[in-house]
Amino acid sequence: MRTVDVARRAGCSVQQVRNLERDGVLPPARRTDNGYRIYGEIHVRSALAYQALSAGAGPPEARKIIRAAHESAVPAMLALLDAAHARLDTERTELRQAKRAAEAISDEPIEDVRPADSMSISELAAALGVRPSTLRHWDAEGLAIPDRDSTRGTRRYTPAQVRDARIVHQLRKAGYRIEPLRTLMPELRRTRRSEEVIAALAARDASIEARSRALLDGAAALSSVLSLVTGNSGS
Repeated sequence: MRTVDVARRAGCSVQQVRNLERDGVLPPARRTDNGYRIYGEIHVRSALAYQALSAGAGPPEARKIIRAAHESAVPAMLALLDAAHARLDTERTELRQAKRAAEAISDEPIEDVRPADSMSISELAAALGVRPSTLRHWDAEGLAIPDRDSTRGTRRYTPAQVRDARIVHQLRKAGYRIEPLRTLMPELRRTRRSEEVIAALAARDASIEARSRALLDGAAALSSVLSLVTGNSGS
């Protein structure tokens, strides 16, 4: 096959095929006497496996997995694949915890509030049963960001910001880590009703499912690559 033939069957561009070969995702193509590349079935299957694994685990991990298959390093390949599934499983667990925590927080009226309804950092810390240093950490991480007094610079939490802190508090108690919260909270901050929070979490659930399906497809394609590598055929 020519480069363009691999590109058509894999659903990518000619340049992408060349890039994948350069990165070791595709094994080196044979060359004709005049320098033209000659590809085989293993190149098509490797490209397809990479695309699926990339969607499921990300391009860097997909490259590592495919390279391990080409090197017949089966234990390493399987370990990388297992690690990708484990990361998705962790995300699913965190998402279940987030859903339970979000559902536990009822709608709160936050419109038409008075300045007196705001809370100081010490008042909010006492209400949540956490240290003020914890709220400062959440502020630094962009999870629950208060207003600042223009003269003294002290933190004041509006009812909407108190809501953010309550959500963070519940998610942290449910085992949610800081890193995924950095991604989640800006999305939740844009919502003002519990059903919108749940909808945002459902969108993340759909994303995890799509990546899990991609890993499943990638594993099937990877198996066919491995059979060609071990059978020393298709090149």
